[in-house]
Amino acid sequence: MQDYVLRTNQLSKTFRGHRALDNVNLSIRRGSIYGFIGQNGAGKSTLIRLVTGLAFPTAGSIELFGSSEEKALIQARKRIGSSIESPALFPHMTAGENLEANRILRGIPGQDCVPRMLKQVGLQGTGKKKAKHFSLGMKQRLGLAIALLGDPEFLILDEPTNGLDPMGVIEMRELLKTLNRELGITILISSHILSELHLMASHYGIIHRGRLLEQLTATELDGKCRQYVYIKANDSDKATAVIQHELDTADFEVMQDGAIKLYNYAEQPSKISSALFSAGLEIEKFMPMGEDLERYFTKRIGGDPHV
Repeated sequence: MQDYVLRTNQLSKTFRGHRALDNVNLSIRRGSIYGFIGQNGAGKSTLIRLVTGLAFPTAGSIELFGSSEEKALIQARKRIGSSIESPALFPHMTAGENLEANRILRGIPGQDCVPRMLKQVGLQGTGKKKAKHFSLGMKQRLGLAIALLGDPEFLILDEPTNGLDPMGVIEMRELLKTLNRELGITILISSHILSELHLMASHYGIIHRGRLLEQLTATELDGKCRQYVYIKANDSDKATAVIQHELDTADFEVMQDGAIKLYNYAEQPSKISSALFSAGLEIEKFMPMGEDLERYFTKRIGGDPHV
């Protein structure tokens, strides 16, 4: 049996007649970075609020660390750190004072965790600077430090790179990867920016209009978005033989109409065309093709893949 930190069973939430979540069955393995993908309003934040206890489901159940009883969930949520929407900071306090205030409010023993968290997120040198004077990236880091108080096993972040400049995005990404790799923290990251999630997530869940459309690993997602060269020649059998013998690969697919999708050498199209022309083949169509992750997501939710 897989070791899961979170599983939901037919989880649903209705607001004033609107079904924000519709029978969601989601599972997150321990040690993974789970990219939770969806447009604004798809249901990402609603699910996060249910998991963290900020809202209650209309139907279905939540299981955390293998337990789904109400009392067990209360205890399990103490093992979770979260930052939902914009970090709630005390603007007239320093980074250290913000952490100390949150430590006291949450009943976390020992003051030694405050300087440790500041160092963990790279804010140890901010001194007496007030949070209201922090850059957006620094505020996001401070929000992350607050979420890390209590050394959580499971970290839930809602749009952690929202509004950051390119350098801030890179810094946040590397910090989260370090937390996952070195401390073993399981991370759920909600975002509508698939290209950014692709650089760090090991697993994905795609949600649209409250319904979980698909869960897949990074390897599976890369396979679905694999690049290839589309070849239509006057003699499909001969083209296949050339690919097998001259290019020494079987990594291709022959379509019903005789067209060939050649996955190998996709980054060396000139090598493919040279082998085909040398064999005397007439090439009707020869196009590098494939999808990037954004196009796959757009197609998966039923949008126009050409937008």
